[in-house]
Amino acid sequence: MKHTNIKKMVVISLFCAIAYIFVFVFRIKVSFLTFDAKDAVITVCALLYGPLSGIAVSIVVSFLEFISVSDTGVYGLIMNVLSTVAFSVPAAFIYKFRKTTLSAVSGLILSVVSMTAVMLGANLLITPFYMGVDIEAVKSLLLPLILPFNFTKALLNAGLTMLIYKPAVNALRTIGLTDKRGEAKYKLNKTTITVLIVSLIVIILSITFFFLNMGGVFEVIRK
Repeated sequence: MKHTNIKKMVVISLFCAIAYIFVFVFRIKVSFLTFDAKDAVITVCALLYGPLSGIAVSIVVSFLEFISVSDTGVYGLIMNVLSTVAFSVPAAFIYKFRKTTLSAVSGLILSVVSMTAVMLGANLLITPFYMGVDIEAVKSLLLPLILPFNFTKALLNAGLTMLIYKPAVNALRTIGLTDKRGEAKYKLNKTTITVLIVSLIVIILSITFFFLNMGGVFEVIRK
C-alpha cells in the first residue's frame, strides 16, 4: 500500500510538472483572458486518480503560474483554479464509476458545459471588481468574447484529453508507475481509431472556431 501511494504521488507530481510546462512554454492571450492547454494534462491526471487529484493539481499549477508567469495576480489565480476544476472534475467524477470510452466522452462533454457555464458566472461576479468596471460592461463582453473563448478553450482541451489519455496511461504502465485496475490496455483497434479521429476533428474545429470568433485579435506569449 505504501509503495502504491508513493508511485501515485510521483505520477501526480509528474502531471503537475508537465501541466506547468504547458503554461510556461506557450500561452495565447485574448484581451484579459489567457488560453493554455494545461487543463488537458490535469484532466488526464484526474481521470487516472479521481476528482480530488484534479483539484489538487489545479491548485498547485495555478499557484505556480501565479508566482511565475501570470500578469493578472490573485484574480488570475482564482479564475485559473475555477476554470481547471470546473473542467477536470466532472469528467473524472463520471469516469470514476464507469471506465468506458462512452463515459469518458460523456464526462468530457459535461466538462465543456461546466467550464463554460462556471466561467460565465465567475466573470460576472469577479471581473467587475478586478477591472474596476460596471457589471454591464462585462455583460457586453459575454457573447462576443467570454462565451466563445471559454467554450473554445474547453472544447480544445476535451479533444486533447481524448487524444492523450490512453497513450499516457500506457506509457505510465510501461515504466511501472501505474497499475490501475479497470483501465483497458491501449490497443490500436476500431474504438481507438475512432477516438483518435474524433479527437483530431474536435481539435481542428475548436482551433478554427477560435480564430474565426476571436477575429484574429490575440497575442501569443512565450516566456
